[in-house]
Amino acid sequence: MAETLFEARDLSRIFEPARGALQQLSDRITGKQPAVVRAVDKVTLSVVEGETLGIVGESGCGKSTLARMITGILPVSGGERRYRGEDYVSFLARKRDALKVQMVFQDPMSSLNPRLKVGEIIGEAAALHRVVPRARVRDHVVEMLERVGLPADTITRYPHQFSGGQRQRIGIARALAVKPELLVCDEAVAALDVSVQAQIINLLMDIRQDSGLSMIFISHDLGLIRHLCDRVAVMYLGRVVELARTEELFANPVHPYTQMLLAGMPRISVERRAFMPIVGEIPSPLHPPSGCHFHPRCSSASGHCSRIRPELSEWTPGHMQACINAG
Repeated sequence: MAETLFEARDLSRIFEPARGALQQLSDRITGKQPAVVRAVDKVTLSVVEGETLGIVGESGCGKSTLARMITGILPVSGGERRYRGEDYVSFLARKRDALKVQMVFQDPMSSLNPRLKVGEIIGEAAALHRVVPRARVRDHVVEMLERVGLPADTITRYPHQFSGGQRQRIGIARALAVKPELLVCDEAVAALDVSVQAQIINLLMDIRQDSGLSMIFISHDLGLIRHLCDRVAVMYLGRVVELARTEELFANPVHPYTQMLLAGMPRISVERRAFMPIVGEIPSPLHPPSGCHFHPRCSSASGHCSRIRPELSEWTPGHMQACINAG
């Protein structure tokens, strides 16, 4: 059985809106508690060696915040993170070990330093942390470029001289250059044309097959998630509402939110079907609904849904869901 690589338990991230001195004084006098945003609200999930975990949900559900907490870019407000059973803070404190978790960002242009040549962008961390001997850094960079389908002369050029798809390949090469064990892709193809998306997805699948790299793939595109991932976590307003193997989730969705997402998924079919969009808007994270966050938009909601927060529990072996009315 594969070893658990990364594990999060009850992971939370709270953001407090900026308040001026007068507002803070007023709150102290009146005893008013400032409104906060629970961007990630007690999320529990894990990734095993060689697995690709998909995280899907509407914009604003906390996917990107969760990704930055997994990579250590953002601190956590609560909960626990572990890497191969070790406390994550201790793990990240060792810089060489921290390189084992890398991220590919949504916008490749803003994530690449425009002042550096591609060779410096890809080779900087590998040289600094002695991932390869300094004498071999250039050869290592060329090897990474070839691995992502770019020619060796790319090394002397700047990011602005490339297309969006090529820049994303450079971002992937930079992540791979430090020999990571876990790659977090945050909407890594969302800003690209459809044809280029396919190229990047195929590249990621080839890398996973060749190296056994574990991945967390974050997207709002259910088609990509189904094609690429072994398991899928569905998020809504900061919470995971369903988690299962990909084929199980798409064949037997349990949570009403998952069912509505899949019902709106485009399909190639000659049969006519009624399109039923999810009613209403996503509530403000400053003032989320009580109980189950999804109950104001759920056609199956009962009176209990507004009072009881459903916990993620096992529906069938390996299939977790958070709906008190399921079944």
